[in-house]
Amino acid sequence: MSRIGKKEIIIPENVQVTLEESELGTLVKVKGPKGELEKLIRPEIAITLEDKIKLKLTVAKETKQSAAFYGLSRTLVNNMIVGVTVGFSKELEIQGVGYRAALQGANINFQLGKSHPELLEPPAGISFEVEKTGLGIKVAGADKELVGQIAATIRSLRPVEVYKGKGIRYKGEHVRKKAGKSGGK
Repeated sequence: MSRIGKKEIIIPENVQVTLEESELGTLVKVKGPKGELEKLIRPEIAITLEDKIKLKLTVAKETKQSAAFYGLSRTLVNNMIVGVTVGFSKELEIQGVGYRAALQGANINFQLGKSHPELLEPPAGISFEVEKTGLGIKVAGADKELVGQIAATIRSLRPVEVYKGKGIRYKGEHVRKKAGKSGGK
């Protein structure tokens, strides 16, 4: 069995967790200071709420995949609780001459060397921050999966080019550069 799945999840005081059983699985709703999240956990995994301070997950039905879903389900529920209390964020950086980003209300306007600017609107629960230089972007929100997806969408607007290193990358990401042509010898 999963070592991660066996760990109990401690619920902070300012977080409310409700469980709703159905034939499709258990719907876990988490409400905290940063927002509300809900996720359907598969029926192979049973979730119990102990004294409103602990969540414990167990395998309800032994199937081929139940061991795999055991640790995954525990991590998903834990990420929901961390998200509504602390939140998640991803930072990106823009490199390239003339490449920049600017906030327009809640939206981000990108100038990425194309003939037109690109405007990205945040979904519900996601906020953007842009550095004054326009070269750093921070994506923040309570849902870890959605924060990662939006950061990947921003990165895909102008992926890093391997010869000069221009484009949008995650902060701290190392991109190996190719040598290019050696020229006429």
